[in-house]
Amino acid sequence: MSRSDAIAKIESYFDEGGFIEDLTRRVAIPTESQNPDRMDVLHGYLTDEMQPTFERMGYRCQLLDNPREGYGPFLLAERHEGDDLPTVLTYGHGDVVLGYDEQWREGLSPWTVTQEGDRLYGRGTADNKGQHTINIAALETVLQTRGSLGFNSKLLIETGEETSSPGLKQLCEENKALFEADVLICSDGPRLSPQRPTIFLGARGAYNFDLTVDLREGGHHSGNWGGLLANPGVILAHAIASITSATGEIYVPEWRPPGIPDSVRNVVHNLVIDGGEGAPEIDPDWGEPGLTGAEKVFAWNSFEVLAFKTGNPENPVNAIPPKATATCQVRFTVGVDPEEFIPALRRHFEARGFGMVEAEPAKKGYMMATRLDPDNAWVQWAISSIQNTTGKEPAVLPSLGGSLPNDVFADVLGLPTVWVPHSYASCSQHAPNEHMLTTVAREGLQLMTGLFWDLGETPPVWRH
Repeated sequence: MSRSDAIAKIESYFDEGGFIEDLTRRVAIPTESQNPDRMDVLHGYLTDEMQPTFERMGYRCQLLDNPREGYGPFLLAERHEGDDLPTVLTYGHGDVVLGYDEQWREGLSPWTVTQEGDRLYGRGTADNKGQHTINIAALETVLQTRGSLGFNSKLLIETGEETSSPGLKQLCEENKALFEADVLICSDGPRLSPQRPTIFLGARGAYNFDLTVDLREGGHHSGNWGGLLANPGVILAHAIASITSATGEIYVPEWRPPGIPDSVRNVVHNLVIDGGEGAPEIDPDWGEPGLTGAEKVFAWNSFEVLAFKTGNPENPVNAIPPKATATCQVRFTVGVDPEEFIPALRRHFEARGFGMVEAEPAKKGYMMATRLDPDNAWVQWAISSIQNTTGKEPAVLPSLGGSLPNDVFADVLGLPTVWVPHSYASCSQHAPNEHMLTTVAREGLQLMTGLFWDLGETPPVWRH
């Protein structure tokens, strides 16, 4: 049996309905980690759905309690084939965001997979049940075709990624030997474009913080006091405007990366971002001047105002409000220290006369930025494997534009990290009408089967 036999087998799995059957069963389990009443459901997804699947494949399973009380468990499955073989860690998350059942388009339900043309609708189809279903099926196909993987495999499924992966870092810090591996190969997030296989090697960090201008108790009539009382909304608007230019160029020096390494610039410089049908039109003049769109998203930092409130927006009255608040965010790449973001912003405000603006980090903390060098041997090996399977040159992104708990794998476990996404940017992830494209799913099954086949035959130099 050969590589081509394995790929033909995975194609039959998709074409004959096996993939949709598995995905339908998993989507039907309402694993909403943001809903405290779903704890038993999260546990059941691991013990009743994932564990039997892994055990059928010859994996030994351990259910691991979350070291953070009140959050969902983890499942670690391991198949050991030889001490002289490389070990790959594969990660996925079984939890999803809230279903928002009533907001889905007529005829759709978050807990039912519905196919319309190229789209498979359902909560978790894109994030992340569809993606880890692809990878698990690819591993099982290699096993069935060759009789062995040819490498050691560890699969980690968590149930709290949509609540910022509470406990994941602590679990790995306290059990490093349990997760020891040579490389992380897994899937989440979107492709650069629906038609182009993509590899990303890390993720930008996400740092959320709150700004507040609180000047006095209660509102005061704008006819009697207008022109005499400072307006907190005006002050906060000017303070926020001082952070960037009118087109989004960041002015706070500590928030700017030191530069873009040549190896990073070489792989992203000419990439074209294509979110597919329904994607917003890009504003070419927004962001850091002199950078391409891909460099802005995958190799630079951005500042965003996520929410702004003063007075009563739902029912405005003729009164000068006492307070204004904003929730803001820095998406950041490697090379900056997020612990300096708030101190630097306070200095920036003080120097411009905005000392009354309070800046505080969000209580839930932040995700760190990570980036594997595109010249790494694992990256070049993965590029070659995917190109061999699909005939397409994959896009290589040093960092996903969004954020993932990749720092746990890269920094805590010290692994090279190779992510192969099976979604696209306009999948309505986290929103009503979430969906996966059948064309991307089928190709994802093909290329992951080829990737795992090659790992058992021609891995790169892997001892570290």
